[in-house]
Amino acid sequence: MKPEQKLVSVYFNLDNGTGRVRGVYLQGNAQVAPIFQKWMEPFRDLGMTTLTMRNTGGTDHLSFDAVGIPAFQFIQDPMDYGTLTHHSNLDVYEHIRPEDMKQAAVIMACFVYDAAMLDEMIPRKPIRPEEFQPPAPPGGGAERRAEPTPANPMNPATPPSGGQQPPKP
Repeated sequence: MKPEQKLVSVYFNLDNGTGRVRGVYLQGNAQVAPIFQKWMEPFRDLGMTTLTMRNTGGTDHLSFDAVGIPAFQFIQDPMDYGTLTHHSNLDVYEHIRPEDMKQAAVIMACFVYDAAMLDEMIPRKPIRPEEFQPPAPPGGGAERRAEPTPANPMNPATPPSGGQQPPKP
C-alpha cells in the first residue's frame, strides 16, 4: 500500500448508465452497513432501499477495493445498459432518463457530503489478515510497530473508525 492511500476515505462509483439508484454493493465490508443504512433513510421514498454484502464486478471501484480503499458501486435499475448500450455507439446522452439522473445526483451528492462530514475515515476491511495482527516481536529484538492509519488526515490524533484506539502489539 502506498502512503497516500491511507488518506483516501472512500470511493463511490456510479457508472451503469441510466437507471434509478436502488442501493449499494458493500463489497463484503459489513462495518459500513449501519453508516450507509442511516444515509439511505432520506431516499427510501425514492426507491433506495437495498444494501447487499455482495460484490459486483466490472466497474471502476474494483481497483480501489483491491488495495484496501473502501470502494462501493451503487445498485441501479439495469434498463438496457447490459444488453444494448454498454460500450456501444448507443451509450450516449440521449439514452439518459432525466428523472433517474436527478435521483442519482442527489443521492451521490449526499453520500459524498456525509462521508466528508464524518469525524473518522470510512471503515476499511482487511485486504490481508496480517494487517490487523501485528507479528510478535523477534526474540531479543526491538518491537516493530506499524504506523496507525490516521482516521482523519486533517487531524491525525483522531482514532481510526469506530472511535477506538488500535490494539497495542
